[in-house]
Amino acid sequence: MNFVHLHLLLNHVPTVGTIVALGVLLLAFAKKSDDLFRGAFALFFAIALVSLATYMTGHVAEAVMKQKPGINADLIAVHQSAALLALVFMEATGVAAWFALWQARKPAGRSTWATSSVLLLSAITIALMANASNIGGEITHPEILAPGQHADATTGALAPAALKGAAIRYYQFHHPNAWPELETLHFIGLSLLFGVVLVGNLRILGFMRNAPFIDIHRLLPWGVLGFVINSVTGMLFFVGQAFQYIDNPAFHLKVLFMLLAGANVLYLTLFDDVWALGTGDAPRSAKILAASQIFLWIGVIYFGRMLPYIGGSF
Repeated sequence: MNFVHLHLLLNHVPTVGTIVALGVLLLAFAKKSDDLFRGAFALFFAIALVSLATYMTGHVAEAVMKQKPGINADLIAVHQSAALLALVFMEATGVAAWFALWQARKPAGRSTWATSSVLLLSAITIALMANASNIGGEITHPEILAPGQHADATTGALAPAALKGAAIRYYQFHHPNAWPELETLHFIGLSLLFGVVLVGNLRILGFMRNAPFIDIHRLLPWGVLGFVINSVTGMLFFVGQAFQYIDNPAFHLKVLFMLLAGANVLYLTLFDDVWALGTGDAPRSAKILAASQIFLWIGVIYFGRMLPYIGGSF
């Protein structure tokens, strides 16, 4: 299996998965079930994580497809832009879903406006994901078109100019402060993210035992903010020069560690055994998971720093 196979395996997850999650959310409204609401929010967040890998592996598929005769390169560019626009809304849906899940843990209970935001964003995401999937299908399956219809490089081109790969590359390599600004934001986001994750997991490991976890939960939005900043700046780096990353084993490991570690924020928000942790000691299973998450985030930092030295693609 290579990354093209992985893209083919994952590329239906954002569309179909979001439809399923929206169905669970609508069922939660109908049943007025807090458990279903929590399940829907967690599913949206998980799909948002998988969508990052789906988009990144798409660049490998692009490189392979362009080598085949009869492939419309302009249509591939449109598909890429449409996928990036859909990814933006998918990540916004995932963040809104996590925030709604976090709000539900507060004494006031689930927030109506946060839940409504997830509902609206997910509906838009499904439409954009379906559009990107349709364009992708036209690249390799022209038989799905109506008789006499030809795949047009302007059909489904909904993405604004600022989200096109060429515009992002131009900004990065022609704006004198682009890389310093993005790098600064990236490290600020990493500091927020790792700092909050470290505090939360150290509490589970037995440090600061006098602090109930419900008090530490107030820091979690700052960790998610750091994850958002890192995701946005990291994707700008990737989109601007994707082919210096996709062949780099350090980048592959960084993304793998990041996706596994990203689930830690969901774990800290979703599962009751953590929230039941008052001033006592956490169960051994929670401690093992907490230690593994610290290890994973250190791995993300390490492989990010090693990008120029492992693989030699910079």
